[in-house]
Amino acid sequence: MTEDRLAPPTFDPADAAAAAKRFAASAPADVHYALVDSPVGTLVAAATPRGLATLSYEDFHGGVDAVLDNLATKLSPRMLEAPAKLDDVRRELDEYFEGRRRDFDLKIDWALASDFGRRILKATAAIPFGEISTYGKVAAKAGNAKASRAAGRALGANPIPIVVPCHRVVGTNGQLTGYTGGLHRKVALLQIEGIVLG
Repeated sequence: MTEDRLAPPTFDPADAAAAAKRFAASAPADVHYALVDSPVGTLVAAATPRGLATLSYEDFHGGVDAVLDNLATKLSPRMLEAPAKLDDVRRELDEYFEGRRRDFDLKIDWALASDFGRRILKATAAIPFGEISTYGKVAAKAGNAKASRAAGRALGANPIPIVVPCHRVVGTNGQLTGYTGGLHRKVALLQIEGIVLG
């Protein structure tokens, strides 16, 4: 009597690639993003389950594809355009631009900031609506009063402008200095808050 034996499975690269593609399509996204229209231009908002990770000026960062490529590299390539997932972000931004919101209640994912950058951004987030501070004061609140230049670099790399209000930080003499989306946007945001600098 002969035994029927099963042939060992063969590896087919095409089948493996198709299976990987099916898995990727069905796996949940790590990052949801949406385009948000605003008075200061189109914003690319992206969030993870931990909170809002970026709010980028689309035209300043090389376009939507460049913003998404950066997120894919630094956060996860599993991204999905999902405007409904960012409804709270859109609503709070609309309220801010309409003058009906002074503080944001959004959860923040600080993953795109370094440890020092995170301390600077958290100190900046504490600057009240309608007030300004200096780079030196923000650096001091972050634990290093001598790091005003490093604070400026951290704010220049702020991944969540407007919500983390780096527009409220000015030079020592009250002069306007660089802003991640251009000085014209910094001026516009300060004017929304009733601040006019000479």
